[in-house]
Amino acid sequence: MRLDSLRGADAGTLLVRALRAQAMAAGVVIAVRSIATRPWASATFVGTCHRIAIEAEPGDTFDRWIATMPESEWIVRGHLVADLIVDRIIRDAGIASVSISILTIEDN
Repeated sequence: MRLDSLRGADAGTLLVRALRAQAMAAGVVIAVRSIATRPWASATFVGTCHRIAIEAEPGDTFDRWIATMPESEWIVRGHLVADLIVDRIIRDAGIASVSISILTIEDN
């Protein structure tokens, strides 16, 4: 058995799972188009900056979900969502393309 398989999923993977679960609970179907991560640290915390691109069908349900996203409680095992910003929403040809920036902090 490989040791890296014992660690479990990383913060980015867990975050995408949480994003999909919240979207599904709100009645929104999303497609994750990309995720980029980079390490982050302060004097007292260690974490990761994530940039996630998603697509969804625009509409009232989507608009409500996106509007509440920054204040939502995010369950990401072993991490705290310290900051979430919806950077950009582009609506074109019946598709909403969304760019989201998220900072997670390790919760040990």
